[in-house]
Parts: sequence; C-alpha cells; structure tokens
Amino acid sequence: MKILHTADWHIGKRLDTFTRLDEQRLVLDEICEVAETEKVDAVVIAGDLFDNFNPSSEATELLYSTLHRLSADGSRAVIAIAGNHDSPERINVPDALARVCGIIFVGFPNSEVPKFCTQGKVDLIRTAKGFIEINLPHCDFPLRVIHTPYANEQRLKTFLGVDDSEDILRNHLQEHWKELSDAYLDDLGFNLLVTHLYVMKKDDPHPEEEPDEERPILHVGGAQAIYTENFPASVHYVALGHLHRYHRVDKSPPVVYSSSPLAYSFSEANQTKYVVLIEAEAGRLVNYRPVELKSGKKLRRGKFENIDQAIDWLLQHPHDLMELTIVSENYLEASDKKRLTDAHPGIVQIIPQIQKVNVEETTSQADLTLSIDKLFLEYFKTRNKGQLPSEGLMEVFREVLGTQEDS
Repeated sequence: MKILHTADWHIGKRLDTFTRLDEQRLVLDEICEVAETEKVDAVVIAGDLFDNFNPSSEATELLYSTLHRLSADGSRAVIAIAGNHDSPERINVPDALARVCGIIFVGFPNSEVPKFCTQGKVDLIRTAKGFIEINLPHCDFPLRVIHTPYANEQRLKTFLGVDDSEDILRNHLQEHWKELSDAYLDDLGFNLLVTHLYVMKKDDPHPEEEPDEERPILHVGGAQAIYTENFPASVHYVALGHLHRYHRVDKSPPVVYSSSPLAYSFSEANQTKYVVLIEAEAGRLVNYRPVELKSGKKLRRGKFENIDQAIDWLLQHPHDLMELTIVSENYLEASDKKRLTDAHPGIVQIIPQIQKVNVEETTSQADLTLSIDKLFLEYFKTRNKGQLPSEGLMEVFREVLGTQEDS
C-alpha cells in the first residue's frame, strides 16, 4: 500500500498584494503527478485546504478539480480534514457528491462518515465517530484512519464534551484515540492517525515554532499543544498539518508534518517543500520519505547597504518574490524606491533599516530663535535617533510651508 501525505494547501492565499493562485495550480498539478507516477492507493490531506472561511469561486474550483483528479475516478481514496483556516461546514458541504468519487471530507471533530463503495472499488467498510476503515482496490489489507480535524476549545466542548483545562484536553484526546485504537486497530491492517493540531514532544526545549502569518493555534481559546505521547501505540504513522516546514516530531511511530506545498511567508524563505510518500504493509510501516516539490516561486530575503547592490541581486532572481531590507543612515528616498520597484516586479516589501547613531542628551526646550527649517530639522533629529531628514523630505516640508504662507 502507498499513501501520499500532504497538508496546508491554503488555496486562495495571497502574499500582500500578490495572488498565489497560478502557483497553486502548478504545485497541485505536481502533487497529482506524484500520486499518478507512484501509483498511490490513498491520499491524506491534513487540513487547511483553503486559506479562509469564505474562499473565492476560483479557489473552490481548484480544490474540487484537484481532489477529483487525485481520486482517479473513484479508484483511489482521498481523505481531507478541516484545518484552523477552514470552515468545517464548508468542508462538509460537497460530502455526498464527493463520496461517489472516493473523496472523504471530515469537517468536525468526532464526525462519522457514512459507508459507501465507489465504482472503482474504494469501499468504506467500517465507520465510527472519528474513525474509518477502507478497503482499497489493489490492496489485500485495509487502511484504518483515526481522523481529528482542527478543534479549538469551543468545538471540543461541543463535539467531544471537553472541559477547559489544558491537561483535560490532552487527556481527553488521548482517551478518545485509545478507545478507537482498542476497538478497531490491530496488525491486520495499516493504522494511520491524521490530525491538524500543534504537536510536540513533551519537555522539548526547542519545539518547532508556528509560521509567521499563520493563524496561530497556541492562543487563548485555541487548541493547546498535544504531546506525541498522547498518540496510541498501535498507530503506525501520524500525518500532521499546521506547521509549514517538513518536520518529524517523533520517530516511533513517525509523527510528521509534511510541509505546505508553497512558501507562504518570508519566514519560510529558502525552505524546500515536500509531500510524504508512505509505503505500508499489514501491521507495519515499511518506509516513508519526503518527495520534493519544485513548482512555484521562491521567496527570498536580502539585506543591502546600497541601492546598486540591491538591484544587482534583484536582477539575479527575476521570477521570485522578494523582501528587501535597505540599511542606511538616512530614510529611503522616493527616487531610490522607484529604482528598486522598476528593477523587479516581484518586490513584496521594502524595509528601511536606519543605523543607530549615538545622540547627545538634548533639552526639551526648543530654541525659538532658529529658523522654521532648522526647528523642523532639530525636531526630526530628536524623534529619529539623531538622523537628518532627507533633502526630499525637506523639499516637501518647504512646499507645505510655502502653501500655508500663500493661503
């Protein structure tokens, strides 16, 4: 049995004003090609299918067309759970039609998926709240999946009856998973748990951080961190979503974040993105390996002390999305900013970094004998670490002053 693990597609996400939809089409096409080339029997998508609760029609069409292709006309199982960016109600909407193709949507904690069998012989033979067992066309043993979509405290109270305590949340999930494990998991099938939660090893001094611009899970009213020791021992592989970097949290059993298919913030600059290919036999994991994804634009960060160096760097990467930091003793002139933006169409952000200057103590009393220009200059220096205003800013100040005098 071969299973493809992916997560955090975030279809419809933008980077500032830049749409990523064309890149997402390319990388999702690449994921489909991996599934077809490797002849996988099932695909697991561990949450954050969309980037927000109200995706556009283009984002919705891209998700459904991709899942339909992955399903191979009902001969391959596709299991997709909701993440913290997804509306669970929206994820569940196409469920009846999706099941005809072997696509299983799970929006809420403790969902119970109705039984079905596709014309391609994907046969859901056993189901319970939080669990499915599937016979696949070319496999002589079943795939068992414990599924837990993203659940904040409110959803867990509603669907699982969990109290407020952080430890009670962990304990309840552990007991919930253990009950399913005791009832349905043995060595006659391959046992997988898929969830969209923040997972870490207990007492890990260097846990993986949540990515920039990601809606954080670790916050008041959100789901707390789950420890790897909370997963049942009978599970052969834990497929995670939420963190955007490929990361194995624990190795026995493997507890793995597959990564997002694209870099979605500059904290992910220079990251390699993956899907994970799992090979399994009845009762054991044979192997798993990350498969690199190559589609989409790279995100690059650069830091320079002069404009010419920055432009040279920009020209070396004409097709990427860029974040520039310009270190200077003065504020960035409008003409310099125009030179940069003219040199590259993919600049997302230009960050001026003014070098610190030792400023002598100044009295709070202004010297009113100074000219208005010098008063403004001294005020600017006291508010900006001793930096002088640029000549361009002084010209604007004089223009405003002249307009007021004329009126």
